[in-house]
Amino acid sequence: MKIHQGLAEAKDDARPLVLAIGFFDGLHLGHREIVKAVMRLRRPGFRAAVLTFRNHPATHLRPERVPPLISTLEERVNLLASTGIDELYLIPFDEQIASLEANRFLEDVLVGQLGLRALVFGENFRFGVGRKGDAALAKKILSERGVAVAAVSPLLDAGERVSSTRVRTALAAGDFETVNRLLGEPYSLSGRVVLGHGRGHDLGFPTANLDVAPEKTLPREGVYGVVARHDGRDYHGLVSIGTNPTFGAGAKTVEAWLLDFRRTIYGEQLAVRDFRFIREQRAFTNVEDLIAQMKEDATHVHFPAFTLT
Repeated sequence: MKIHQGLAEAKDDARPLVLAIGFFDGLHLGHREIVKAVMRLRRPGFRAAVLTFRNHPATHLRPERVPPLISTLEERVNLLASTGIDELYLIPFDEQIASLEANRFLEDVLVGQLGLRALVFGENFRFGVGRKGDAALAKKILSERGVAVAAVSPLLDAGERVSSTRVRTALAAGDFETVNRLLGEPYSLSGRVVLGHGRGHDLGFPTANLDVAPEKTLPREGVYGVVARHDGRDYHGLVSIGTNPTFGAGAKTVEAWLLDFRRTIYGEQLAVRDFRFIREQRAFTNVEDLIAQMKEDATHVHFPAFTLT
């Protein structure tokens, strides 16, 4: 997948473009339907692409109400790359974009600069100053220029619309069955391993402290069974998400303990997925009780059934 860091980079490519527009946080199943529509409209010699924003539009339009994100920018780019699209336009949502009238965005940017032949977006997508641009306006303006427009209807799950907001709500509740179903794959957390207080090592459970991007949506606080991936290999383990209440509540941390892992990996990347809720975070009256509980937690680390055929 070729990544364009700005719209000007496309001027030298005259091949017709089929384009999806959106923020695509988490690339849930509804988003994937939009990308599938792009692939269906692609013809031999066409480019299949997505235009998305480096930052959430709310960071510019309403900075006091920026939602936490399901996926970081790096994760979102990798997810989009996995769909098979040819190109990604990754642009900042700034005053230049926010001040564009809807018709100018369609005519000057999409058709004039990008060579658009087909446009795909979610039925509820809005664009342009005052969010005045919608499917009806896009079809009116673009059809006159021979550009097809596909407004994809919301995907429903259990009678409710699949949305990034719904995924965030399920994450906050620790409902990973819903989260993973809406995403179409297991939710994951990743980050660089950083120095912590060293308490886990002293307690007999050396943990890796993950420096998770601050914009990333975290699950509800608690202890979880997980599968962790480091250097291409999977390990079963536990993750604690919380404020370490036994030692005086502080900043929220993400700490992973991996079964049968003895390496020191400060500065390296670690990813965790397949979350299974074990228990709530709570303060213990003494360290001995905490260690006993950690040993009990470790009994919940298990391997899935494996049968030779």
